[in-house]
Amino acid sequence: QVQLAESGGGLVQTGGSLSLACDASGRSFSSYTMAWFRQAPGKEREFVAAISWINDKTYYADSVKGRFTISRNNARSTQYLRMRNLKPTDTAVYYCAASLHYSGNTYYTNVMDYWGKGTLVTVSS
Repeated sequence: QVQLAESGGGLVQTGGSLSLACDASGRSFSSYTMAWFRQAPGKEREFVAAISWINDKTYYADSVKGRFTISRNNARSTQYLRMRNLKPTDTAVYYCAASLHYSGNTYYTNVMDYWGKGTLVTVSS
């Protein structure tokens, strides 16, 4: 069992930067592929970025590639999402997610085993 807690959301202007963190409690954090998803009002939850438990390989949605950076610190059981050059279309609730031993390269919500409660990111124009 893993419990996830996001932090770092808030209000930022277009072009600004924001960093999110996800603290995990439980065992074997290093065995989990970690990911970020987001859900905008009236839209489905969508994949943002992931970092594999194998060699820390990273994956990004096309919409954030080059602007967002995912990372993890296994010693601290924490993953991060660094967001730069933010746009109003990035406004959403951002969710941290974990999947035990997942090694695929496609990410859907049903791949993930555990979810945080989310943190709101609002980008003003």
